Amino acid sequence: MVGCDGSFGPSRASVPPAVRQTWEKVYPYSWLGILADVAPSTDELIYAWHPEGFALHSMRSATVSRLYLQVPSGTPIEEWSDDRIWEALATRLGHGQDGWQLTPGPITEKSVLPMRSFVQTPMRHGRLFLAGDAAHIVPPTGAKGLNLAVADVALLAPALGALLRDGDPRPADAYSDDALRRVWRSTHFSWWMTTMLHTSGDPFDAQLQLAQLRWVTSSEAGATGLAENYAGLPIGF
Repeated sequence: MVGCDGSFGPSRASVPPAVRQTWEKVYPYSWLGILADVAPSTDELIYAWHPEGFALHSMRSATVSRLYLQVPSGTPIEEWSDDRIWEALATRLGHGQDGWQLTPGPITEKSVLPMRSFVQTPMRHGRLFLAGDAAHIVPPTGAKGLNLAVADVALLAPALGALLRDGDPRPADAYSDDALRRVWRSTHFSWWMTTMLHTSGDPFDAQLQLAQLRWVTSSEAGATGLAENYAGLPIGF
């Protein structure tokens, strides 16, 4: 059986407490996300560090934009009117800088997304194999959630084929350890991106964040490391 039923499904809990180990980090901020019926203001993602908090410009389609703002955890969505959201996005994304303009539009959806990291091991117990969110959660900053789920399946499919078709148990026996190497690498990358871009109110942390950002944007080695982790590591890494 393959448990790919998400973080709230029964598969994760089916691993006995005496066997499973869990690690979790809950971040003190959330994302306020919106969908807007307006064409994206640029054809590139924008990750923005700002003293008032993180912001992200992303695209859903040629006519729909997806945007995010950092807000304190537990923030009621009712506190954020459409006008307040667009004003905060314009400020944090740098509206007007170098001639770039953020184009507002009708907001069709609002939600607040808590941020956390979670890993459960092992990803196999007996005849049960865990994949995707059933075994691990990452904050969305590094865009690794779906990538990790696909990577799990890319390892698991041939492993199950070898077990059921060829009678070779070795790839299935190695699945959990092989998958977790990538899970922990991506968990670290997601934590790094999150803590580099989200403000904490600590002036010391802010200077460290700016130092990291200057390194990433000015160093070929720093940019290459970010690109390698963001774009995706080889299957089986």
